[in-house]
Amino acid sequence: MLDGILWVLQNIGLGFYNFFYAITHPSLWLDWSSGEAKMRFIYYGGSVEFFFVVFNAFLVLTVLGLWRRSIMWGAVRVLEGFANTVGRFFAWAGLLMVLQQIVIVFVQRIFAQPDIAIGFGTALRFDISWWAEELKLYNAMIVALCATYTFVQKGHVRVDLVYAAVGHNTKRLIDMFGALFLMIPVAVMTWMYAWFFMWRHLITPKVSASDSIDLLMRKARIVKWNVETIGFSPNGFNGYFLFKVLIVAFTAMVFLQAVAFFYRSYLEYREGEESADKYLDKDVLDEGAGELPDGQNVAHGH
Repeated sequence: MLDGILWVLQNIGLGFYNFFYAITHPSLWLDWSSGEAKMRFIYYGGSVEFFFVVFNAFLVLTVLGLWRRSIMWGAVRVLEGFANTVGRFFAWAGLLMVLQQIVIVFVQRIFAQPDIAIGFGTALRFDISWWAEELKLYNAMIVALCATYTFVQKGHVRVDLVYAAVGHNTKRLIDMFGALFLMIPVAVMTWMYAWFFMWRHLITPKVSASDSIDLLMRKARIVKWNVETIGFSPNGFNGYFLFKVLIVAFTAMVFLQAVAFFYRSYLEYREGEESADKYLDKDVLDEGAGELPDGQNVAHGH
């Protein structure tokens, strides 16, 4: 037990050192013309060292927020604003998906063409099956990049056993527990797997979470880009590496939103029921739209 506590305290201290060392020596991990810099970036992106850098940032921001609640409210507004902005933008992928499907039907069934070309001069030309399979990417973008936006808008389905029957303060305590002990740990674990899963489809030789930094430095001598371009069918969509990138983006956004939700729940607990949904940028229907039973407008995507 004592060894575990000492290990955590040691890594917290090293986290501050590692952060300042990284920002003062950017060429060691950002100069991707060097294989060693690329491998350092990959290793530390899913490492214990990086976890404690992020953990220290959370600790510092939390301490500042406890000192001045305006700082914590500012963090909530920035993080929720980021989720809303990204979500509202990528929600348009739904419309793009519908329009592309209509074009595919017309080209294939009415004009009987085997492919679709977009652009002038050297056009972007792919088989119909490529465009049809690409629709999965739009769907994945909506799921991965609009999930936290939907969370901010309170659009996710809640399985409610006790939540509705308890008071404001108890709800906020439940929310804080859920953010701190469910959302954040799951996001961290998913990141550790998704980070190396993504890189295994972008470079060769393959990397894994079990690789030591010394092993990766040896692999750096022969590292090269090897982006996955294999489809499920001969003429099908061949950009499946983008799905791996989306998993990493999704995980990062869930982590950030978990922090924002923890802060909001704490602030609403401290400030009382009158602070519920304070500064919440929630979508509303146009004039004349109906309302939910609790008086809140129905949310919808832009």
